[in-house]
Amino acid sequence: MAGARTTPTRTRPRSSSPAPRTEVVVPPDWSSAVSTVSSHPTPPVVVVCGPKNSGKSTFSRVLLNALLPRQATTTEHGKAGYLDTDVGQPEFGPPGCLSFNVVDEPIADLLNPTLQEAERCYFFGDISSKRDPEAYLNCLFHLYDYFVGKYRCDENEMLPLIVNTPGWVKGAGFDMLVEMLRYMCPTIVVQIRITMQSKNLPDGVFWLDGGQTGPKMIIIDAAFHDASNRSLLIQKDSGGMRERRLVEYLKQCFPSNISLSTNKELAHALASLPPYQVLFSDVTVVHLHCEVPAGEIWRSLNATIVGLAVSNASEGTRSVPYCVGLGIVRGVDVQKGLLYLITPVPLQQLQSVDLLQQGLIEIPTTLLQEASEAINSLSHSCRLVVERQKC
Repeated sequence: MAGARTTPTRTRPRSSSPAPRTEVVVPPDWSSAVSTVSSHPTPPVVVVCGPKNSGKSTFSRVLLNALLPRQATTTEHGKAGYLDTDVGQPEFGPPGCLSFNVVDEPIADLLNPTLQEAERCYFFGDISSKRDPEAYLNCLFHLYDYFVGKYRCDENEMLPLIVNTPGWVKGAGFDMLVEMLRYMCPTIVVQIRITMQSKNLPDGVFWLDGGQTGPKMIIIDAAFHDASNRSLLIQKDSGGMRERRLVEYLKQCFPSNISLSTNKELAHALASLPPYQVLFSDVTVVHLHCEVPAGEIWRSLNATIVGLAVSNASEGTRSVPYCVGLGIVRGVDVQKGLLYLITPVPLQQLQSVDLLQQGLIEIPTTLLQEASEAINSLSHSCRLVVERQKC
């Protein structure tokens, strides 16, 4: 995307808005599990698995915070790796992405995800891994290989890794979990169980053939309450959480001192933000989960969310383009061979992008519904920007 141009320089992205704090009470078996993992003699690879809504993400945050002090030295803060495998409810990134993060600060809010720039990210383009299990596992294995290559080959740089999984217990999801566990050969597997036995994973090292030596297994219960003894494991509004996640991500297009407290304010701000101008000839469009007629490829991008990716030709035929962030295609001018892009990705990173990945991640409906007048002004704003940049 070498031909991309922009107007005033954008500042460092804002962090996600803090959610209401709830005091967390960690059950004794969770504390015991965390102690066992954090006292491991070498930095472990820990896979956390169990049914949906059983507290996997919350436990992973508690464990992450416990691992950081152990990895600290007298000269630097502790660090730990986190492999985000849930494309529907990611921990550190926007929906549709798998990512590897290096965390060096404790997570203050144990009950809600926090936006953080990934060290390595792949755009899967959907909220369910079942859309394309092969592509999903390919992305996941590339992330793990990246972690091993950078953080497990040099003893002085070895980091612990937490792998938080979706709620896979049956069917295609279970098969993917088995493949993941076989590929990673984790040091420790933490399995969270609920009272409904039919929803739990099988006992033991279910992913290994008989006679094989498995990792250390830790079984904990999903009982989790706040300071008032109220259960925190309630059914989540997954769709609403994804929309809020995207809204917070898009707010990063603006300096943190700009108040965007409502979706209407954000929609108007996005409509008035001068977009990046990108030449068709600088990028290739990749449709991840659908086919588009050749004559409609560019028009199909209009008003959609795309993954901004960099090809990895040097890694061979199995290479997966890594993603530097997401963007909204705000306008397309087929005659001029230009598209107009809004993204929080800094220009320096954007200039390395050579692929636009179109998946099934949609612009939050709350933005479209609450500020239709702003959406209607998008094409007008694009024309103004084109004329101004042309001058």
